[in-house]
Amino acid sequence: MSILTIQQLSKNYGSLKALKEVSFSVPEGTVFGILGPNGSGKTTLLSIVMDILKATSGSFVWMGQENSADLRKQIGTLLETPNFYHYLSAQENLRIAARIKGRGEADIQKVLELVNLYQRKDSKFSSFSLGMKQRLAIASTLLGDPKILVFDEPTNGLDPAGIAEIRELIKTLNKNGKTIIMASHILDEVEKVCTHVAIIQQGVLKTVGSVSSVMHQSADSILEKILVELSANDLVALQHILTEMGGIENMVEAEHELHITCSSELTAEQINQFCFSRGIILNKLLVKRKTLEARFLEITGKQSDK
Repeated sequence: MSILTIQQLSKNYGSLKALKEVSFSVPEGTVFGILGPNGSGKTTLLSIVMDILKATSGSFVWMGQENSADLRKQIGTLLETPNFYHYLSAQENLRIAARIKGRGEADIQKVLELVNLYQRKDSKFSSFSLGMKQRLAIASTLLGDPKILVFDEPTNGLDPAGIAEIRELIKTLNKNGKTIIMASHILDEVEKVCTHVAIIQQGVLKTVGSVSSVMHQSADSILEKILVELSANDLVALQHILTEMGGIENMVEAEHELHITCSSELTAEQINQFCFSRGIILNKLLVKRKTLEARFLEITGKQSDK
């Protein structure tokens, strides 16, 4: 089942085209990442599907239904930091949020436990770290037990520990049956959390699919590429003999080692044996599968949208 279906969605601000005929579907039960540089149109897209902005053209449906206030009650949304009261406790702030929503007051203890803040339920919001404040914001979205969660840059501004906390929370929520749609410009975050991804650049949808399928796509080959980092005492000699080895497509020197790009058919054992047979003993041989970052740069051409 498709949770969200977007058809030819466009948004213009005068002559500026923030979105250009974007179309994709979000499968049920996924963590769906909308990935792109700052200014690519991610927040505009989420604002349209949450009825904060009106599209210039195109359409969208949630769970096969036209957009409505009742339908949006099934969606927990975090598009900007909620206006919590600094002098009130976590529990008191959630009670106010539940009354504004008209639902979810009975869920307060449960959602505080879920975001690991129950022990701090009586602490003032002003005493919370940034990560704790973000977890409380996510707790607010869970009031009323929505089936779908929509987050815009959920780890923005957090330190590594805070990012890890939100990442694990998102994984837990997904395991508990939530479909999660999240916009982010952080490649590592999307690769570690999301099951599916849509990459947007300058308002244009570049690619969409499962994270694994997007990573393994290639513009010029059906074979997956791998990156190999290797070094030896004589780097010049290593570089020379590697030019004789088949299957290597690119080679660059980086910080006293070589980084080579080759097809996945070439194994570490073959590379090591080839070097040894020519008198080169490697002191480093690290094989890396293509990352989402590498694929993102291939798709976007390493351009910024700013």
